[in-house]
Amino acid sequence: MQIRSKDECRWDLVSLGEVMLRLDPGDKRIHTTRTFQVWEGGGEYNVARGLKRCFGMDTAIVTALADNPVGKLVQDLIYQGGVDQSHLKWVKYDGVGRSVRNGMNFTEAGFGVRGALGCSDRGHTAVSQLKPGDIDWRKIFEQEGARWFHTGGIFCALSETTPDVAREAMQIAKECGTMISYDLNYRDSLWKAVGGQSMAQKVNRELAQYVDVMIGNEEDFTACLGLEVEGQDENHSKLDIGSYRKMIEKAVATYPNFKAVATTLRNAKTASFNDWGAVCYTDGTLYQATMRPDLQIFDRVGGGDSFASGLIYGFLTDRGPEYAVNCGAAHGALAMTTPGDTTMASLAEVEKVMKGGGARVAR
Repeated sequence: MQIRSKDECRWDLVSLGEVMLRLDPGDKRIHTTRTFQVWEGGGEYNVARGLKRCFGMDTAIVTALADNPVGKLVQDLIYQGGVDQSHLKWVKYDGVGRSVRNGMNFTEAGFGVRGALGCSDRGHTAVSQLKPGDIDWRKIFEQEGARWFHTGGIFCALSETTPDVAREAMQIAKECGTMISYDLNYRDSLWKAVGGQSMAQKVNRELAQYVDVMIGNEEDFTACLGLEVEGQDENHSKLDIGSYRKMIEKAVATYPNFKAVATTLRNAKTASFNDWGAVCYTDGTLYQATMRPDLQIFDRVGGGDSFASGLIYGFLTDRGPEYAVNCGAAHGALAMTTPGDTTMASLAEVEKVMKGGGARVAR
């Protein structure tokens, strides 16, 4: 990978996506609780936050918020994560939310045989109304400089115009020599009202031609790109590395622009215990992270995003794909031990897990 030097770039990474308000009922259910813990979160934003908060890199978010107290609350939470907001677009609020609003995501963590459950409330949000020309991408990629650009399938599912915004950003990033990663992040609930899986494949296949590093899990590659994992059952409970390799090789043959393909491996035995791992394919070699059977989960939301940020950190620091995939897998594992979408881990903790460090009390 030819990654731009930090000397010529203000940003290590810039992400494009929605930042929502997550309302978390803790150990209760959404439909029975009377109190919620509030976090910020969003697939693409979580990657920028992880790179800043855990790995100390300079990151920015390109997004939009309705200018009201809820939007200001989201902004206040972003401040805590340290991601730069200079490319945040504020949109005038009409007082009711008829024309523009801020997204909310109600998410319960699940426990045992009860899986995690998410309920999105994000129609007509400010970021979903972005259109080509709204963001000065040449300022970001040419004048300021960005080493890496990240977006994904969640942002592109929000409206008819968001894939056009992503394409515009990718085209200019490509001209400027910025690396581009894309997390497929398939969400059936986001696509079902706008054409379902067939529309998801149409959008993601068109955007894939601009991507350098494609990220997802086996369900994402099937739903968004039509690539099957041979031998995988419908519950995705068989983690056959040989089958994954065939799927990834098929992806690279279809999209020769992919410099790397990374996928998480998860067997959800229960909401509380998952087998967890990851692989990264680059330059004809498949690198596999340490497999963690029966990983105990506190809150699984954001695990894949934290994998992506750890993976990208490994590439940005030129530590090689083996380090990158293990860093991503360790960071994702740690992120699922804490509440909320975003990381609460440190680089020292990530590297301790990478080395096989145990969970004894640190004093």
